[in-house]
Amino acid sequence: MIRIVRAELHGITVTGADLDYHGSITLDPEHCDLAGIRPLEFVDIWNKQSGARISTYVIFGEAGSKCCILNGAAARTCQRGDQVIICSSSYVEETALYDTAPMVLTFTPKNDVKDVLRYRVKETARRPFDFFIETLPRAENSDVDDGSAADRAIA
Repeated sequence: MIRIVRAELHGITVTGADLDYHGSITLDPEHCDLAGIRPLEFVDIWNKQSGARISTYVIFGEAGSKCCILNGAAARTCQRGDQVIICSSSYVEETALYDTAPMVLTFTPKNDVKDVLRYRVKETARRPFDFFIETLPRAENSDVDDGSAADRAIA
């Protein structure tokens, strides 16, 4: 078994930190639904400004709020305005990589979804486990359209 990325919110901006709340990270459920992150799911959080790395669980805030609030002890690791990477993971057999397609969202400084990406692993002539990033078309405030994703190989 190997641990892999299951879903990622990349470069989301911290909108608050509440030391007195009882723990976790509060996220906009619309962002979580699009990426595939569930309430009470444990996630790793990496602060791009400070380098701090923590693990906590997700709770949902208000839909459409674009919130990213660190609570409890996690509030000590980030400040409002910091950009973080939030990543959920799972354990799979190595061959299951071919059937895995993690969703990755990137964000503007105001926490609007900028890009919707999907990671893929495929067997190619170059190697048995080759890595690709699909950029999925996304009209503003619409659902993901899987119809015409463009593959981009990572050499």
